[in-house]
Amino acid sequence: MSALPSVNNSHRRALGPIATPDRLLLGPGPSNAHPTVLQALARTPIGHLDPLYVELMGEVQELLRYAWQTDNRLTIPMSGTGSAAMEATLANTLEPGDKVLVAVKGYFGLRLVDMASRYRAEVVTIERPWGEAFTYEEIEAAVKLHRPAVLAMVHAETSTGICQPMDGIGDLCRSHDCLLLLDTVTSLGAVPVYLDDWKVDLAYSCSQKGLSCPPGLGPFTMGPRAEAKMAARQGKVPNWYLDVTLLNRYWGSDRVYHHTAPVNMNFGMREALRLLAEEGLEQAWARHRRNAERLWAGLEDLGLSLHAPEHLRLPTLTTVRIPEGVDGKAFCLHLLNAHGIEVGGGLGALAGKVWRIGLMGFNSQPENVDRLLELFRTELPAFHPGAASDRPAAVAV
Repeated sequence: MSALPSVNNSHRRALGPIATPDRLLLGPGPSNAHPTVLQALARTPIGHLDPLYVELMGEVQELLRYAWQTDNRLTIPMSGTGSAAMEATLANTLEPGDKVLVAVKGYFGLRLVDMASRYRAEVVTIERPWGEAFTYEEIEAAVKLHRPAVLAMVHAETSTGICQPMDGIGDLCRSHDCLLLLDTVTSLGAVPVYLDDWKVDLAYSCSQKGLSCPPGLGPFTMGPRAEAKMAARQGKVPNWYLDVTLLNRYWGSDRVYHHTAPVNMNFGMREALRLLAEEGLEQAWARHRRNAERLWAGLEDLGLSLHAPEHLRLPTLTTVRIPEGVDGKAFCLHLLNAHGIEVGGGLGALAGKVWRIGLMGFNSQPENVDRLLELFRTELPAFHPGAASDRPAAVAV
């Protein structure tokens, strides 16, 4: 037997135990997880086919139905982030040549366009400026013109802070034999969502925003019309990992092995959803709205302008226009380094133009609003033009 080669130690490092600072995450996500959720994540793992885990799977599914206000049979947390659930909605329903109409009013509408094109769909778009929503009449005209198989929309656009009104859009899609796909990443658990009443056929979300859980799971739901389209496919779903025909055998009554599920993440999801049900959806929605209005009033009292018109603003994500001459990124770094508070910058067309402030899930508390407003009041003036000599250091750590 030949001798084994010597071990290459060039990448070996002597590291101490991980140590991360406490942060208050008031950006576009993730937000801070609820302490009870973190305790659940730290529990000893059990097998992903253990009868106790199988029971927990059912609890997670039922509570997701409550959060989304749907009776959809096929409702599961994808083992992956919200982007995995986003891709699952497209991978399972699209076939080459299917026409997809994407209503783009921000960064994540563009992501839907990119994903759909990778499944060789015929993608057409309608667009609104980043800070506006679509009217029903605009959607109706586009659906009648393009006759898509799928209309994909973002309910809560994280890049702009805009909440898309949904009245009548589901009925419109049904009258034109079109599936309605909805992104609820920044609305689930925090903003009113009524999937069945809105006649939504496909939706996805994430674990780390309104649900007060760390990132790692992507809630996914599929209604009967979408199931029927998937069942009528001419070929296999082109993404094995996200193939709901396979996943449903694991999450359905058969409980047939598909992949090694992240059991501890589902412990956390179960507790996050339990806490949401304990609070009650209407109460959670009202709390988010109340704290958002406190933030909006405080920012305007400081002379700052909000990017989204009030009637379209998301209670979970507020876009604030960066004052002329202010280095917005430097101020974000100062908040992070000096005070342990994360606030986000703009994406895409709004890069360098807005700050994005998140009040989601466990973080939507009046004391967090007041703490941030006080820092804007006392420390933002040093970042205005002409105040450079008094400016606090903003060095990344």
